[in-house]
Amino acid sequence: MRSRPPRYNERIYAPYKIAALVEVLAEQGIPPSLSLQGTGVDETRIYDATALTSIRQYVDVCGNALALSADPATPFLTGSRLHLSAYGMYGYALMSCLEMRDYFLLGVKYHSLATPTLTIEWSERDDKAVWTFPDAIVSYDSPDIRRFLIEQQYTQHVTHLQDVFGRPCFPVRACFSYAAPLHAAIYERFLGCPCEFGHPQCELHYDAAILDQRPRLAHRLTATVLQQTCEGLISNASTLTGMAGEVYQRLLRRPGEFPDMEAIAAQLGMTSRNLRRHLQAEGTSFSAILDDVRSSLAVEYVRTTHMNGDDIALLLGFSESTNFRRAFKRWTGKTTREYRQAAQERAR
Repeated sequence: MRSRPPRYNERIYAPYKIAALVEVLAEQGIPPSLSLQGTGVDETRIYDATALTSIRQYVDVCGNALALSADPATPFLTGSRLHLSAYGMYGYALMSCLEMRDYFLLGVKYHSLATPTLTIEWSERDDKAVWTFPDAIVSYDSPDIRRFLIEQQYTQHVTHLQDVFGRPCFPVRACFSYAAPLHAAIYERFLGCPCEFGHPQCELHYDAAILDQRPRLAHRLTATVLQQTCEGLISNASTLTGMAGEVYQRLLRRPGEFPDMEAIAAQLGMTSRNLRRHLQAEGTSFSAILDDVRSSLAVEYVRTTHMNGDDIALLLGFSESTNFRRAFKRWTGKTTREYRQAAQERAR
């Protein structure tokens, strides 16, 4: 199973990966101003959850790291800091899976939500569960950047499995499609398994026995809600682009605390008048996008939880539950009870 390719240049990702790499470089004495030079990333906003960056910007920071750092452990140290909790809905959806086979499946399915720099696949081969990394998101002139991204990606996988189980869960074998670098000795220290170079493709092998194991935070209701939210994010990411997509993603970051158009415009570095003009040119408006966000979340909450209308209204930022009920009837043509009953009947 293979992940969908993300939009390489579009600024739709929180800068958590950039922040982790900048932190590692800062500990080596490299100031953020140099780490971020030429990337277009504001160093004062790398911890701002409302700031949005692109995959290209992150790769540019990786290029700076290669030029500035003399420590070959930099990508490994960065990967070890990227815990699943940094990935928002995607990370928590993975941690709440009911079994590890779901974790592998959803890791690929929702990978485009995770600022991906590489495509990933997974398969079961005999007694092994195998991640493979066939492609970079874009071709790089420098094989050093490709290697940097692989080293970080492998370490992220080790870190994420530890997050899921609450204890170390190392792979049994790591394979690399390139020749052993001069710093090959440190690979096993971070990955905890034998490492082979010059392999036909990049692969990370785990004992297939883990596929039937249960993550420590497994929870049926939580898993359902978060996976449905990820489905909505994936769906809207494929249709909402441009300025409308920027606004949609920012509104979705804190459901129930939706900023107004002036606040969103300020985040985007423009006036509300300019934002309104951009959205009009794309055939939409701020109120229409906010209505769409609330509609999508409301349908998921009604369909996948047992929350009552009052609770959902509060989560969606409605001051009165009666206003929410009227809006839900407008969105779906049904009351919340009717919609939930219909969803339950379809699931039988």
